[in-house]
Amino acid sequence: MGVEVFGRPVPRLEDERLLRGRGLFVDDVHIPGALHVAFLRSPLAHARIRGIGTAAAEKLPGVRAVFTHRDLGPLDRPLPMKRGEHPDVIHPVTARPMAREEAFYAGQIVAMAIAESRYLAEDALDLIEVEYEPLPVVVGLEKAAADGAPRVHPEAPGNVAGRIRQVVGDPDAAFASADLVVSARLALDRSAAMPMETRGMAARYDAASGDLTVWTNSQTLAPLRSGIAAMLGLREEKVRLIVPDTGGGFGVKGSVPYPDEVLIPWAAMRLGEPVRWTEDRIEHFIGSHHERQQVHYVDVAADRDGIVTALRDSFLMDNGAFTPYGMELGRVSASHIGGPYRLPAIDVEVAGIYSNVMMSTPYRGAGRPHACFVYERVMDRVARRLGLDRAEVRRRNFIRRDEFPYPREGLSTVDDCTVTLDSGDYHRQLDMLLEAIGYAGFPAEQEAARREGRHLGLGLACYVEATGMGPYEGARVEILALNGRLLVATGVTTQGQSHETTFAQIAAQELGVPVEDVTVVTGDTQAFRWGVGTYASRALVMSGNAIAQAARTVRAKALLLASRMLEIDESELELSDGYVRARGSRNLALSFRQLAIAARPGRWPPPGGAVDPEIAAMAALAPPWPRTAPGQSAPLAAGEEPGLEATSYFAARNAAWGSGAHAAVVEVDPRTGDLTFLRYAIVHDCGRVVNPKVVEGQILGGLAQGIGGAFYERIAYDEDGQLTNGSLMDFLVPYATEVPNPTILHLETPSPFNPLGIKGVGEAGTIPVAALLASAVEDALSPFGIEVDEMPLDPARIRKLVREAEGRRPGAP
Repeated sequence: MGVEVFGRPVPRLEDERLLRGRGLFVDDVHIPGALHVAFLRSPLAHARIRGIGTAAAEKLPGVRAVFTHRDLGPLDRPLPMKRGEHPDVIHPVTARPMAREEAFYAGQIVAMAIAESRYLAEDALDLIEVEYEPLPVVVGLEKAAADGAPRVHPEAPGNVAGRIRQVVGDPDAAFASADLVVSARLALDRSAAMPMETRGMAARYDAASGDLTVWTNSQTLAPLRSGIAAMLGLREEKVRLIVPDTGGGFGVKGSVPYPDEVLIPWAAMRLGEPVRWTEDRIEHFIGSHHERQQVHYVDVAADRDGIVTALRDSFLMDNGAFTPYGMELGRVSASHIGGPYRLPAIDVEVAGIYSNVMMSTPYRGAGRPHACFVYERVMDRVARRLGLDRAEVRRRNFIRRDEFPYPREGLSTVDDCTVTLDSGDYHRQLDMLLEAIGYAGFPAEQEAARREGRHLGLGLACYVEATGMGPYEGARVEILALNGRLLVATGVTTQGQSHETTFAQIAAQELGVPVEDVTVVTGDTQAFRWGVGTYASRALVMSGNAIAQAARTVRAKALLLASRMLEIDESELELSDGYVRARGSRNLALSFRQLAIAARPGRWPPPGGAVDPEIAAMAALAPPWPRTAPGQSAPLAAGEEPGLEATSYFAARNAAWGSGAHAAVVEVDPRTGDLTFLRYAIVHDCGRVVNPKVVEGQILGGLAQGIGGAFYERIAYDEDGQLTNGSLMDFLVPYATEVPNPTILHLETPSPFNPLGIKGVGEAGTIPVAALLASAVEDALSPFGIEVDEMPLDPARIRKLVREAEGRRPGAP
């Protein structure tokens, strides 16, 4: 076997290209003669469309077409819902490609102009005349759910899109016998992903062949291909989707499909010319999906020792104007509501609510930060009410290592599997974290700071994350006859997760080759037809195991061929550095290239030169192997598949549950509301670690987005449904200067639910940050007696909490 590469910090293979500016993004794809699209979007959050006039726009020189819903024909129908219908969605409503009689949110597409340049297309939008009749608008989750609220869709009474209720154990009995009951209203506000690269698409249609080629930066390649084919009436094999380099996704590029993702290829087919479009940043704010807003009404029961015996949670989930994702976000939150704790009784209910704002679909964390905020705030409240240490209360409630796998009968994941936490060591995880953050010495540090008039606080949050969920992913591994290198192809896409490196490490480990000899192809339905997508921390678990399975099949085939050709038993052979060798011999060996050529159809070496010219050309370059005479039959036996390649699919029977714990020491200025991180520590468990540097990079990226969502970023609508902070000057994405440099510690408890024992880590850095910052700020400002129930915080909100606390003091005016 070659050098061990699984688990090593191998430098990223993609960096050479990306750091030198040689990446290829959707907007970089050169398509000669491509026309440009601009979309006219509704300026009103709810309005009846009385008429649309396009004549003036169509006459503008350079404009090729202006389309409205009237031009769409059979395409003028509701877009499909991700994963199809689900019983949780009782009043499903999805958007049409373009608004018809009504617009339901500010930013909904009403018309599209196609011109020789984006400038001309934008000019054409100014000439389109639309007559709107304003309709009642409802904004705000609790307002939309209130009795008598304006109805967003007539077919959805009470603005309810769907409901989910799940029950574990006997909550009523637990509450009846509880020593302590704590109640709270806990809320997270609306936010958005804001990747560096906005969404974009280009399409080219060949009328002669009927082939449609689409370049996109979607996270869900094969499902989007299926959606486009179905909506446009094409066979799937006639639609090729290509995802080049992608500048971040974080979930916002994962919905299937957006209206524009159908309109762009439709326009290319309609006009017979290539068409392209890239969002500007304002469009991204109003035209790409948001997430995060939930309001939870929580009751928790505990005994006098701090053991939590039951949790009851009834919460509202913000769907926005439509349900492209159904109730999946609510189901994710519900399935995670127990966290790393035993919680023998749970009653969780969610109602998805329509309102006149942009739709909500998953954003990094996707329902998990909400659940974490609930169960971690609960643990802090129980500790405070009983006068117990926060860490000790968590320790007393953790699932023990010897209790795994730990099922929660009654809770199910989005795949309708029972929640079963597969492995972990939460007690050790917490011990490592407390030591790393200096927990034992913090009370003295805090007291010394207070004597100086400074307010220090320590925040603590633990979490679990269901990763690697189904239904499946596949991969093809091939040893190339041209050069003996490995080619790995899979159906997932990549948006910065280092798939080129980690997928190569898995294949290289299985086949004993240097990582540099592996080429990984993702994001092309022609290279690999089937897949589900890159989201929910699933790519490495699903595709990684498929790659390992395929590579093992190729390994077995290489050993079998080499055994026949070298006349050596397979048990006496080994793979090393791109060769199959006799153990202990450097000379008795066959290269992967030789084996790949030998695995081709036909007789080898060819009698009389009667052979395919390509095979003959390769054969001329390859030295002969031992004990082979002219005219001897090829090493393939009758009925054996040719080629040193294999395709494999992996379907997980259960999620792989990653876990972790974050702690931070912060300083809060109660006069200004400013917050400064003094130190930050993270302990995480993603099963077997393929590449520790990649894992740390994912955690750091997640931490940055977690801090953004907890302290800086909030999507703000006014009462008329108008976005009030739709720019990066007002929606405050944190800089590197606002993100601490944490201590990161690895803990490995392999998952028993997949052969590699790995768990996803893409969202781990984000999940606990809101809960942690709430805990830290509350601790820092404990002299004021404040409680943090809503996120995100920001300086203004902190000042408001302080003023309210000061107003409650005896003698306050």
